[in-house]
Amino acid sequence: MRSAAEASTAALGRTWDPLDQVDYRLAETPDEREEIYNLRYRAYLREGAIRPSADQRVVDQYEDAPNAWTFGVYFHGELYSSIRVSVLTAEWRMSPSVELFGDVLHPKLDKGLVFIDSTRFVADPDKARNFPELPYVTVRLGSVAGVHFNADFGLAIVRPEHQAFYHRVFLMEPLCEPRLYPGLVKPVGLMAGHLPTVRERVLVRFPFLRSSAFERRMLFQRAGERRSPPHDVVTSFERASIVPQS
Repeated sequence: MRSAAEASTAALGRTWDPLDQVDYRLAETPDEREEIYNLRYRAYLREGAIRPSADQRVVDQYEDAPNAWTFGVYFHGELYSSIRVSVLTAEWRMSPSVELFGDVLHPKLDKGLVFIDSTRFVADPDKARNFPELPYVTVRLGSVAGVHFNADFGLAIVRPEHQAFYHRVFLMEPLCEPRLYPGLVKPVGLMAGHLPTVRERVLVRFPFLRSSAFERRMLFQRAGERRSPPHDVVTSFERASIVPQS
């Protein structure tokens, strides 16, 4: 019997475009955010990652961080999943991964490395069963951010039982032993992939992870300086964007 991860991988062999009729929306209004916080609660509770709570929502102190983008993934106009993408630099160190694994990440950030930290990945437990490509479509936003911000590494906080999947599909490696994050009842480990090394190998297998410069700007460049990345990151990306990107 195939695992859910293997079934998802096999499903990607189908001929239809998994991005067809998928809409990525930045959560900006109170209603959009509340729907995502409620989705997190239902998904985490279903998999036994949290305990029941009266408010039935999952939210943390990083929701309004200047280096964070929370997206809803909509299929046929309905919210199916969500993920939060944070850009970590020497100047920006606000994310759950830094909070839990600071001893591992701070020395690397001190060296000027740029990380894409994808957290709070959740999928509607009822709708996801009809869309096996949904995990790939959702985590694709981290891949898009990696190109846009010219990042060195992609990060993922992953429970031990899911690490083999992230290694097999995204070529990530564990950086340290699992730890218990506040609010969760199961430990999570930190995995990382060196994007310049693994990107092309991953894209050969999953070409729909590719993105255009236009899409990247539409998703991550917004009006106002509060959400703008540090100047050196922007300059590095703009130089790179002169050459066609994957």
